[in-house]
Amino acid sequence: MMFASDNTGPVHPAIMAAVASANDGYAMPYGNDATTAAARQAVRAVFEAPDAAVEFVATGSVANALALACLAKPWDGVFCHRTAHVEEDECGAPDFYSGAKTVLIDGADGRFTPEALEAAILQCKARGVHGAQPGPVTITNVTERGTVYSLDQIRAISAVAKAHGLAVHLDGARFANACVALGCSAAEMTWKAGVNAVSFGGTKNGCMGVEAVVFFDPAHGRELELRRKRGGHLFSKHRYLSSQMLAYCADDLWLDMARAANARMAQLVQGLARVHGAHLVHPAAGNLAFIEVPRAAHARAFAAGAQYYLFGGTVDDGATDAPLRCRIVCDWAKTPEDVERLLEAWAG
Repeated sequence: MMFASDNTGPVHPAIMAAVASANDGYAMPYGNDATTAAARQAVRAVFEAPDAAVEFVATGSVANALALACLAKPWDGVFCHRTAHVEEDECGAPDFYSGAKTVLIDGADGRFTPEALEAAILQCKARGVHGAQPGPVTITNVTERGTVYSLDQIRAISAVAKAHGLAVHLDGARFANACVALGCSAAEMTWKAGVNAVSFGGTKNGCMGVEAVVFFDPAHGRELELRRKRGGHLFSKHRYLSSQMLAYCADDLWLDMARAANARMAQLVQGLARVHGAHLVHPAAGNLAFIEVPRAAHARAFAAGAQYYLFGGTVDDGATDAPLRCRIVCDWAKTPEDVERLLEAWAG
């Protein structure tokens, strides 16, 4: 019963087979191989963006950092939600790669509003030369609180950014889960909504370790190539990254895995009605949820072999009926039986 992260899940067999196939014989290094060329075209097809600049890296952190470095000057501020992954979980990588600083915006359920963004931009401008200058805006879908920005919300945020001449980046570590939750295409959630660049995540959604950095204006392509190399993230045996992404995009596998993960989360959320004292902390739209459950329920689940993160205490530290918050994440391989076992343990 592993619910700690979608990073804990296995690699999809089709992805593993693609890597094994890439291991047959020889290929030119550093992305100059046929598999990489085909994978770039596959990503462009997913986004309906035939001219997009597309490069592959191994981690989401460097995908976000490189994208933002291409969009921000060293004296800029990068606008993001206070709980954004680029702020809380990447050890300052976007700041390190770009020289810029994050400008934090508050907002309920892991999302900021267009009005809050407007206020933050104006506050930066008011400081003149003494403060960070307004730079790119980055949003996350699915957010770090398990919610999603709707297409209307993305459009409205992009409109505010564009009114001030700012670019918009989308951190898509769980991009596929957000597309499934919104019932939209990759294009509708990105360039059609005003997004300039996206980190198209694969690792959390059944890949071994690959992310695509996508710029819809190909003019950013050369800078992205150079920053990736200078940052030490150009793989010599690049085909092992590209083969994953090629299989990921084939026959909508990326969507199929996200549908499976989201379905398991929907099953779990529906089953909370059977667990006394359980409730969602934030709306759960994708494959991630924050849930409060009585401490005794957590103790039963852990005794049954469940693994997930707790916040604000331990199962041994406090009243057994006190609510204790946890984060639950479903990956593509989670089964209905896995979810039912967790619910049964919580319900007692």
